Amino acid sequence: MKLDCYQVDTFTEKIFGGNPACVVPLAVWPADDVLLNIAMENAVAETAFFVRQADSIHLRWFTPEIEMDLCGHATLATAHVLKTILNYPENPILFDTLSGRLRVTTSGDLYSLDFPSRKPTPETPPEAILNAFSKAPVETLRARDYVLVYEREQDIRDIAINRQLFDTVNLGTGGVIVTAPGEQCDFVSRFFTPQASILEDPVTGSAHCSLVPYWSERLKKQTMTARQLSARGGELFCVDEGSRVLIRGKARTYSQSVLWTE
Repeated sequence: MKLDCYQVDTFTEKIFGGNPACVVPLAVWPADDVLLNIAMENAVAETAFFVRQADSIHLRWFTPEIEMDLCGHATLATAHVLKTILNYPENPILFDTLSGRLRVTTSGDLYSLDFPSRKPTPETPPEAILNAFSKAPVETLRARDYVLVYEREQDIRDIAINRQLFDTVNLGTGGVIVTAPGEQCDFVSRFFTPQASILEDPVTGSAHCSLVPYWSERLKKQTMTARQLSARGGELFCVDEGSRVLIRGKARTYSQSVLWTE
């Protein structure tokens, strides 16, 4: 089977920034183990696979280990490929996913992801998670992901993790967000996944399904700017719309290749 594959850097305006995702268009769905093997071979945080339907796109996301229920940056990457390479005419683009129908609207080079709000509520993480981080948070919450809140942006930059201890926890499709008020934006974050081949996700769109409602309530703001403080870095423009959040960002195509699967 011969497949096209596009690698896109997302939530960034420049190559080698943001979060890379691979996008693989399909005519029909192969077996799930084929999708997982492709994702493992691609060795990026997420590979998106899609099949065109009559009026929408059936979209799925795979890490090198598992299928995900929601992924922001790979959705952005897919919209970017559809618009800039495959000349898909619809706007908004409608995606059917494990998290329901998602909409991505394009305006120039800016993509707006309409995602479900996942407001976190207070919850104490397992001791192994708390003990794995080099600094204790001032507040802990959870939606899909645990959210550890800190006082300052520098706390987020300085975070170190005892990976051996961290990897004793299995969170399924979830991870751990660390966040604090930003110095030159409204809030900052980083994202870590235990037992994953890629410990720190460079820019995590789905994490902002929880970060946006949290910071909107705390800052008394509906529209916010956010930065993810990984080594690659990323910038997101966010809007709290109650039951939905808008997560906006840019993308750049890095490469196009052909995959051969036997």
